[in-house]
Amino acid sequence: MKRQIRVFAVVAALLMTSLLVAEQSAQARAGSGGSMGSRGSRSYSQPVAPPSRTSPSYAPSQPGATPYQQPYRQPGMGSFGRGMLGGIAGGMLGGMLFRSLGFGGGYGGGGGGIGLFEILLLAGIAYLIYRFLKKKREDEGGNAQMGRVININDYQGQEQNQSYLPQRDDLGEGLSHVRQMDPSFDEKRFNDNVMDIFFKIQGAWMNRDLSVVSGVLTEEMRGIMQKDIDALIRDRRVNRLENIAVRSVEISEAWQESGRDYLTAMIYANLLDYTTDDSTGAVISGSKTDPVKFEEYWTFTRPVGNNPWKLSAINQA
Repeated sequence: MKRQIRVFAVVAALLMTSLLVAEQSAQARAGSGGSMGSRGSRSYSQPVAPPSRTSPSYAPSQPGATPYQQPYRQPGMGSFGRGMLGGIAGGMLGGMLFRSLGFGGGYGGGGGGIGLFEILLLAGIAYLIYRFLKKKREDEGGNAQMGRVININDYQGQEQNQSYLPQRDDLGEGLSHVRQMDPSFDEKRFNDNVMDIFFKIQGAWMNRDLSVVSGVLTEEMRGIMQKDIDALIRDRRVNRLENIAVRSVEISEAWQESGRDYLTAMIYANLLDYTTDDSTGAVISGSKTDPVKFEEYWTFTRPVGNNPWKLSAINQA
């Protein structure tokens, strides 16, 4: 009976460890597959799908409704919290297994064997961590803390500018405003430019060198991505992106504010996305054979007029 209990404890511990490692090692393409950056006054609203697509998450704003707040990811915060939680759980699990194998006294001074209390505690830890990770993922699209400093004007803009919530019928009007200041603007050329930038940024991300794309990133986006790349270099990991295929690029939002143009394009693509160890080449997370399909909203900005576009935000669909 004791042997069966020990086997159960070891299996539970290994399962717990694998879940934690998988959560901690998740890296996904440029920007780690998260939402980040700034969309001007629409930073507090959820991007909408292009008119040709149906967005199940879109709902017209109602009078008095609280605007949706898009969480801004603070690089390192999530991994730090998971690392600390994993360390605590790992230490407790390690201690239990250490004692269960006869190398130390059990709770209450007893030796050899794992008791019912340890089993219940182990199960409790597993359940709490599972709930924690599940709730964290659910809250990523909700009311998470924003990882940038918000001044009083930002807050007032959120409360007072309900009209800035994107509507499906304002795309044409927004594009007409862009063309008024830049008669040479062409949607197809812009979409082609977005596709080129997408490929360049993914390549720079995989090579862990943003110098070649610094001209197409805002300072904020460059800083966010550089922190993620620094973490990959520190951990001796490479996020490999292969067989990238962009299925469509389509403008979904267009507006002007504070002397700047903003355009959001929905990118629908698939690729092979996996992370390897820098020295051994072993796959740590992801798959070398199963492609990942995804939709992301990339927002670009520039001073009004015929000026170069720069990526200012990435949002998940």
